[in-house]
Amino acid sequence: MTRNTTRAEPGKRNLSEADRAGALFVQSVEKAMSVLAAFHHADGPLTLSDIAARSGIDRSAAQRMVHTLRALNYIERDVDGHGFRPGLRILDHTLDYLRLNPVVREAMPVLQELRSEARERIDLSLFDDLRVIYAIRLQTKRQTFNASIVGHSVPVFCSAGGWAILSHLRESHAREILNRSDRRPFTPHTITEVEDTMAQVALTRENGFALATSQILSSEIAMGFPILDRTGAPVAAIHIAGSLSEWKPEAFSARMAPLGLQAARTLSKY
Repeated sequence: MTRNTTRAEPGKRNLSEADRAGALFVQSVEKAMSVLAAFHHADGPLTLSDIAARSGIDRSAAQRMVHTLRALNYIERDVDGHGFRPGLRILDHTLDYLRLNPVVREAMPVLQELRSEARERIDLSLFDDLRVIYAIRLQTKRQTFNASIVGHSVPVFCSAGGWAILSHLRESHAREILNRSDRRPFTPHTITEVEDTMAQVALTRENGFALATSQILSSEIAMGFPILDRTGAPVAAIHIAGSLSEWKPEAFSARMAPLGLQAARTLSKY
């Protein structure tokens, strides 16, 4: 059974009861954020009852949170009056994150040059436990709405960027991530078994880059290149993606590997 690729679920960000019991933990803030998170998988406006059910709080609490967030412009009424949707003010925080993140800030000119040389889609993803989140997306000739929007995410276990990141983790840590992952396939070719994925991770470590075919999309070939922080820990990955209708894996790898490796080395020095 395949599934969509819009948003992979986070892992370690899920709170425990010990987190909530801390003296400094503000539960009203958690409720407000759960109301905003209710829109993560929405296909359109949500009613108040929808928001309450998706956020796991009662309708009265949801009503108060929605009212407050509307007053602050973080939630707005849908133009047709059928429910609520995220407000414009949220984009202010998106901008703050992107402009202050050191990897993203340094990456744009490097990735623009990479796209001009590769002439294929270039993405920058950030490591978030079980998933990687796209922070920069540079399109070429195959423009689609979903593939051009930042904030989408894919699982680490079956993405080129994920394999690149796993290749720079301790083996025990990589296995722990895979064991916690929801490894349902995206395509008939998605690698889901832990040992098979670890074999890809070992190959990625040997080559310095990952090569993935038909893992997230059946027609896609993608390469992943790890970006490391000053301690050598993986924090992000560069993706170069093309179409299997236009590229053979060997030719794609030979053409893109030197370009991607150079870009990743440049950004690993931030």
